[in-house]
Amino acid sequence: MAQGYTPGLRITERAVIRRRRHLPLPGKLHVQVGQTVSADTLVASTELPGNVFNVNVANELACQPEEVAALLTVSEADPVQAGQVIGESRAFWGIFHSIAVSPVSGTVETISHITGQVLVRGEPIQVRVDAYLDGTVVEVQGGQEVTVEARGALLQGILGVGGEAHGQLSLRVSGPDQWLTEDDVDQSCAGKVLVGGSLVTPGALQAAVDVGAAGVVVGGINDRDLDAFLGYPLGVAITGQESLGTTLVLTEGFGEMPMARRTFEILRGREGQRASIDGTTQIRAGVIRPEVIVPEPDATWEATAEAAAVGLEVGGEVRVIREPWFGALATVAELPEQLQEIQTEAQVRVVRVRLAESGEEITVPRANVEVIQQ
Repeated sequence: MAQGYTPGLRITERAVIRRRRHLPLPGKLHVQVGQTVSADTLVASTELPGNVFNVNVANELACQPEEVAALLTVSEADPVQAGQVIGESRAFWGIFHSIAVSPVSGTVETISHITGQVLVRGEPIQVRVDAYLDGTVVEVQGGQEVTVEARGALLQGILGVGGEAHGQLSLRVSGPDQWLTEDDVDQSCAGKVLVGGSLVTPGALQAAVDVGAAGVVVGGINDRDLDAFLGYPLGVAITGQESLGTTLVLTEGFGEMPMARRTFEILRGREGQRASIDGTTQIRAGVIRPEVIVPEPDATWEATAEAAAVGLEVGGEVRVIREPWFGALATVAELPEQLQEIQTEAQVRVVRVRLAESGEEITVPRANVEVIQQ
């Protein structure tokens, strides 16, 4: 049977999912191999050195750098509080009084007798890493990394914004072609992952933020509405670091895009279960896709772990990712071996697919489809 390889989008009810929880510096691991964890379980923590702030004491006290040492009220390694006086000078019997204060709470790190400056390092920055998934710890490495494994549904999206979040799935529409509007979001949505259909409106997004929804999973969004939600035009860099209050995962793309029936039905069947979502997206080398994971803590079945190479074969499900059929779901009908000329007059490998909605067969370049893995 003819076969090719193309980028894949995984939508499956049964996946073995492993996620590495990594500290930027060695620290303390709070779990052991074999331990059952929930998404919000603290698995690792560490402290990063605080930021360094420069205080030009010589300038503040209007003195020469070599005079600073005699005017300081602190020494190196002394703890200080924000606003604490660290240097003081008086002139003309106290008529003129100048002070230098610490801009932050922390520790005096360096006193320079050459420049007259004092460096204050802020308090350590606490880093706490949770499990992200309801699952089991399967590996720990030194004091820096924990791997959590879960079995359950894995649904990858096209684009997301916002970082990791988790909450109960709440279906807010009755079908994959319906819009998610402001009227569909109420106080009961607090802390939940909201599932919409073909489009999310700006009002719905703002309402989700206002009530404290953990996330929104929907087929599409208008690009201008996404820019407005972010507060700036979306670029091509990696997403996921945004602090928006609610994580957004798009399963199909931009515009009004009905959520794939299979994706919608998987989410519908798991309403009320806890899902973990992550909007992190990278579309360049080392592709990272946004995801929705719905673990089944008691599942014992075996499944194939996430694969890097994706087979394109007759009978497989694909999504067209270029106009004029952008977003259409289809089944591979044929994989011609000979190169064919397309409208640009380039000779490329093509695939013949049968559109799921109309049954029409079309021929498109293989680069214009992505496999939907199951």
